[in-house]
Amino acid sequence: MDGVFDDEVEQTVTIDEYLNNVEAEELNADLVLGGDEGEECTYNMGYMKRQAIFSCLTCTPDGNAGVCTACSLSCHDGHEIVELWTKRNFRCDCGNSKFGEFVCKLFLKKNVENAENLYNHNFKGLYCSCDRPYPDPDAKAQEEMIQCIMCEDWFHEEHLGLESSNEIPRDEEGEPLYEDFICKTCSTVCSFLTLYPQTIWEAGGQKGDATASNAKNKGVLENVSSACGSGKLEIDICAHDSSEKDNATANSNCQSVAAGNASVVGESSGKSSGPNDSDQCTKDTNLHTTCVLGIDVEVTSPVSEGKPLFLSKSWRDILCKCEKCLDMYSQKKINYLLDREDTIAEYENMAKQKREEKLQQQEGAELSFFNKLGHIEKVEILNGIADFKDEFCSFLESFDTSKTITSSDVHQIFENLAKKRRRMQ
Repeated sequence: MDGVFDDEVEQTVTIDEYLNNVEAEELNADLVLGGDEGEECTYNMGYMKRQAIFSCLTCTPDGNAGVCTACSLSCHDGHEIVELWTKRNFRCDCGNSKFGEFVCKLFLKKNVENAENLYNHNFKGLYCSCDRPYPDPDAKAQEEMIQCIMCEDWFHEEHLGLESSNEIPRDEEGEPLYEDFICKTCSTVCSFLTLYPQTIWEAGGQKGDATASNAKNKGVLENVSSACGSGKLEIDICAHDSSEKDNATANSNCQSVAAGNASVVGESSGKSSGPNDSDQCTKDTNLHTTCVLGIDVEVTSPVSEGKPLFLSKSWRDILCKCEKCLDMYSQKKINYLLDREDTIAEYENMAKQKREEKLQQQEGAELSFFNKLGHIEKVEILNGIADFKDEFCSFLESFDTSKTITSSDVHQIFENLAKKRRRMQ
């Protein structure tokens, strides 16, 4: 029976590992919260492009409200909170009519409701088409989930509607190659994406069969690829470059883009002003006067079969910005697809920048505080640091490296320092 009741081995980490873990956890928190310190309610900032949102099931069990980081900490401390990561175009609900008699502690004067807020079953702590919580208490192992950029719901890989998880674009190490994912339900809203060439699809993603079977659309894509030179739609596809092409060549390229369905598109939907009206092109790289696809998206956009879409890096930059397409985005309420600041990558970059600024401010504040001290105070601090360094080095020199440093060892170091200080006094 010897060894059956041996004490469990305590998990140990090195100092470097501990510090690296702390730094990684702080960075991860900053990325999720967007660098939000959680000190002020974000209500006064309106419908923010993207922010961390939480649902309080204690106050709103129906999952019909969301609160900002600050309110989750100050107003709902101790409540059952669901972390939703980020939501777009959302305004803090804390303390409005959905909370009954509950009042927000940080911002009292709020509208009865935030009419533009959108809610889904995530606010009840449920995810995916299987409507399960995360983490799932009934699951043997927690599966990785993928977020749709449109509905912002999270999906298990096995519920994406793919024949095999191998269809998900990944590198040899299993890291995702795609930039964005659109679930099979939301793909019906943006079926026009199937009219773009293969450059917007990451290898492994499922493109709608309608494009392959529609000869007219196929011809349009070939014209677009020809006009672009490399097969990739560029935002400034119709922009003039006098150093490489004369105006006649530029006009020819623009006309070849529109030739895919001239009988449907006809003239540009917007009239430009200036000496180059006949060119049907614009030097503004942010707006096209002629649809780069050369078709009427409202008429010929194929009906999606509801397949998940995996989109390549910078695919948003390729989207057409002619008046017809801009109007279509507005009607479908998907204008955010044109906004780079809407992306999670941009959100995390903003968080990293805020973190760097915060660390620099802390270092500057510490240095400023030290410089404001008198000579005696500065000497005391420097002597204290030197004493701690000497004591810690002495401890390490005499310590058995085969053993683990415990909390009692750390307490002993500071006790020795205190004794040394008392002797000096």
